[in-house]
Amino acid sequence: MKKVITYGTFDILHTGHINLLRRAKEYGDYLIVAVSSDEFNALKGKEAYYTFEQRKMILEAIRYVDNVIPEHTWEQKLDDVQQYDVDVFVMGDDWMGKFDFLKDYCEVIYLPRTVGISTTKIKTDLNRR
Repeated sequence: MKKVITYGTFDILHTGHINLLRRAKEYGDYLIVAVSSDEFNALKGKEAYYTFEQRKMILEAIRYVDNVIPEHTWEQKLDDVQQYDVDVFVMGDDWMGKFDFLKDYCEVIYLPRTVGISTTKIKTDLNRR
């Protein structure tokens, strides 16, 4: 079984998230999604609309997702790749090159973002109304 992992906050789920999850799943048989915990978001200076548990529940309902785990630190990625025996690490291309150190342990793929949509854009658009 070929395992794939991706990371994110996945707040205010939108078509860009679904596209990422669908495309990530195409690289393997089993997709693990690591979701930023509320505490980790606070460390990053981000505030999600939904709590970690709510975001986890939403992701678990998506057909492309096989397992949802918490992301607590930037540094845990290597541990996750090894612990879950990951074959492919997938991130959006806005992270291009940032996780190349994982290439010694698995394939690293950066996927293009969906044009015209992001959580930041949604929040900005809603604040204009």
